[in-house]
Amino acid sequence: MNILFFGPNGSGKGTQGSILKDKYNISHVESGAIFRENISKGTELGKKAKEYIDKGDLVPDDITIPMILDRLKEDDCKKGWLLDGFPRNKNQAVKLDEALKSENMALDIVIELILDREIAKNRIMGRRLCVNDNNHPNNIYIDAIKPDGDKCRVCGGELKTRSDDQDEEAINKRHDIYYDTETGTLAAAYYFKNPAEKDGGVKYITLDGTPGVKEVTDELVSKL
Repeated sequence: MNILFFGPNGSGKGTQGSILKDKYNISHVESGAIFRENISKGTELGKKAKEYIDKGDLVPDDITIPMILDRLKEDDCKKGWLLDGFPRNKNQAVKLDEALKSENMALDIVIELILDREIAKNRIMGRRLCVNDNNHPNNIYIDAIKPDGDKCRVCGGELKTRSDDQDEEAINKRHDIYYDTETGTLAAAYYFKNPAEKDGGVKYITLDGTPGVKEVTDELVSKL
């Protein structure tokens, strides 16, 4: 089972990806981790990518996509993979689709986690991190995991915020790219949706990201 997973920052996409990884014994592949690994290992592609990153430029697709394909060919992906964080725009979707087909690598399922933009922003800005364990869920905008005042709802520890979670301008920029249905990330998702509706070659699943984690997981598993 090979999956592309789309969802805006703040939608819980990473959490659901981790759950699917454990449930179906597939690899959760994050595009950012692929860059870090190639750069740290000093691979040829990593060296090329670093040149662009050091200059503050975007890494070209003809470097990024081969990195991704190399990762998807590794042994831990043989039972299936879930790719998260790529493609980010329609042009990348087209190139990734062409690259997968050229390597005879099947794409089985595309998942789109749907969440209202304002709710997504509030979820990011509402995140609170427990000093004892960052995995303790606390969010001032989600009733199910709302902290106890300024204390962790799980252990009573002190809570803190990440500076990037409070940068509204940066969040808006990321969301501008994601919610763009013409050339952005949603346009990339819809690129895979249209062929699926025509010939059924790729299963396209939409999920309501508004409920809690368990409810979203239950809906996702039932549709898979």
